[in-house]
Amino acid sequence: MPAFNHVNSADYALIALYFGIVIFVGWYSSRKNKNTDDYFKGGGKIPWFLAGVSNWVSGFSAFMFVAAAGFTYRYGLGAAVVFTMATWAYLVGAFYFASRWRRARINSPLEFLTRRYSPSTTYFYSVTAIVPQVIGIGQGLYILCIFVATALGFAQGQHVVLGWTFTGLELTMIAVGAVMIIYTVIGGLWAAVLSDAVQGIIILVTSLLILPITFRYLGQGEGIGAGFVRLWNEAPAGYFGLNGPTASVLFLACFAANTMLGYNVAWWQVQRYQSVPDERSARKMALLCAGLSFIGPLLWIVPVMGARVIFPNIGEIWPQFAAPAEASFVSLALLLLPHGLIGFVVAAILSATLGQASDGFNWLAATTTRDIYVPLRKKAGFSAPSETHQMRVAQLTMLVIGVLGIVAALFIARTGGAFDFGLKYYSLTGPGFMMPVLLGMIYRKTPWWSGMASSIAAFVAAFGLMAINAFPDNVYERNIVSAISAATLVFFISAFFYRADDPRSAECQRFDTDLRTPVPIDPNQPEGSLRDFQMLSIVSVLLGAVLIGCVFIPSSPLAPPIINVVAGVILFGIGGLLWRASRSKT
Repeated sequence: MPAFNHVNSADYALIALYFGIVIFVGWYSSRKNKNTDDYFKGGGKIPWFLAGVSNWVSGFSAFMFVAAAGFTYRYGLGAAVVFTMATWAYLVGAFYFASRWRRARINSPLEFLTRRYSPSTTYFYSVTAIVPQVIGIGQGLYILCIFVATALGFAQGQHVVLGWTFTGLELTMIAVGAVMIIYTVIGGLWAAVLSDAVQGIIILVTSLLILPITFRYLGQGEGIGAGFVRLWNEAPAGYFGLNGPTASVLFLACFAANTMLGYNVAWWQVQRYQSVPDERSARKMALLCAGLSFIGPLLWIVPVMGARVIFPNIGEIWPQFAAPAEASFVSLALLLLPHGLIGFVVAAILSATLGQASDGFNWLAATTTRDIYVPLRKKAGFSAPSETHQMRVAQLTMLVIGVLGIVAALFIARTGGAFDFGLKYYSLTGPGFMMPVLLGMIYRKTPWWSGMASSIAAFVAAFGLMAINAFPDNVYERNIVSAISAATLVFFISAFFYRADDPRSAECQRFDTDLRTPVPIDPNQPEGSLRDFQMLSIVSVLLGAVLIGCVFIPSSPLAPPIINVVAGVILFGIGGLLWRASRSKT
């Protein structure tokens, strides 16, 4: 059994500090929300750099550090092909979708469906998408907390709270979910963006450190280069080529297609493009995300490959995991990082999933408020709600969604099978919701009902094949191929029924004109929001100072406390760059 640095009071203090910072960010962000435009899309004033970092972090979750780490441990360098595919999706976004989403001139993601198709399509999506999204939030929360609770020793034992009996895992989900609800309800999209920036700093520093430390350990005193040589010599055969699922052209094609959808037409992505001031900023944001999506995964994929040599029998270390390989990243952290920085890694895993879930909260609240509540209120004969009224409804919606997400996580925890559940969930629901958006953005001469028909066709195909258990050895590929094919076929068949003189086509024609018309740059657009870099700079310096203070905490010989000083200096450097950026722009 390796000599792990198990979490101690210093690590817990750093985790608590992170949660405190996240809640502070929510409060800080709430001061920016003067109306629902600010609350849902940052008033279109968020700097492209902040929006880009936030967008990139939103693509992370505990899945990347858990399931994806396990995939890398098993299949090696082929994982780099899979987990850097977002790079190519963002490049497509930079040259096509970024400008078009900015030109869409919409205030909430689902407003696209109203303009492109019809109000009926928006209601259809609102009703059918909310439940799967809540389940998705719950599933993400569960994957995060089953890992964190087990790694920190919370998973065992029963706890009685107010007469109710909970496991440590369930209490972890409730606590983490509560923090997620608080800061998102208070701050809206500004909270999500700024907290994502804090999370991006955490992920960057952790990734920069874990790679050289891992290979220094592998080098056994002969240097980092010797560590790479050892990995090359001792890794399993085929570890540096395409093997397992990565050797399947069909799997790679399906994963690429799903990635292209998720990083170009998912609602959280649309919201980010709407949050920046102009088309140029949207393109720059997408290009930044493309670069980060290529470099970032490599920083943690390569160390996890090293874990295959360091922990050749990882199942003996983590017998309580259904898939012990998925503990490979945290095993590296517990072995090679000192106290203080270990808490930093746990905070990184927490922050990544919280950022992703908070985006789901935000667009669901925007949809429920603007696309469901306001129209229904008007139809009922009431006056149009004020901006303040809509913000309160949105906050209440976020609260309800958050509570339901926690309930979903507790339900999944009691039924088990979270990872298999997640695989089926994303491949079954993703294409059905996103294909009509992609197709409707590219081709706009189809009737008002084509979006609903395309979506229904995708779900019928995917769920129908699942019902008869067709192609059981290729479930993921079956779901993706069937849904995309059915949606595309029905969509283009519907084009034969398009009538330009149909009154219901008028809004789509105006929408088509908007997509061909660049959004003018507002010369009076304020850049005051760049001062948020100052807040992030202070947060970076604060975290750096705390880590440097951890140098006095005893640790193991394999994880000398001086590593905390290195991390602190990096954070000071990041803080200085952020402060300089704020001063040069304001």
